Amino acid sequence: MARLLDAPMTPGRLEWIGLRPARRAPVLAMEAAMLAPGQGLEGDRWKGAATGGRQVTLIAAEHLAAVGGFLGGGPLPPEALRRNLVISGVNLLALKGRRFRLGAALLECSGECHPCSRMEEILGPGGYNAVRGHGGITARVIEGGAIRLGDALTRDD
Repeated sequence: MARLLDAPMTPGRLEWIGLRPARRAPVLAMEAAMLAPGQGLEGDRWKGAATGGRQVTLIAAEHLAAVGGFLGGGPLPPEALRRNLVISGVNLLALKGRRFRLGAALLECSGECHPCSRMEEILGPGGYNAVRGHGGITARVIEGGAIRLGDALTRDD
């Protein structure tokens, strides 16, 4: 099993960057941003501990379509799930417990990003259960740096 977990994976691609400037404020789509160690995405409302695991949140673009499908529609807009980064072309769970590069930054997957009760409010009845298992991952910023749309996400082996 260890051999399979260490097998190569195709790079992902950064498709969307979202900043949440304040609690319940609309998410702002950005073309570029800065990731700061112990802080996450500069300009985002996250104010946890510098050693905390939820400095930045990532979701697979493919999961936006899955969650929308579970709700009987098409792909959801990225801001609906309030994650910071949307990545295409990679199963983010393959990064569990690993470090990865995105743009000039080095991040470390710290866990799964489970849905919150707001999903019912934002997505309607069934929203919470639609997101379960499809909410993406959380990560710590190990080395800061600039990120921009189109940047590759690669595992740091």
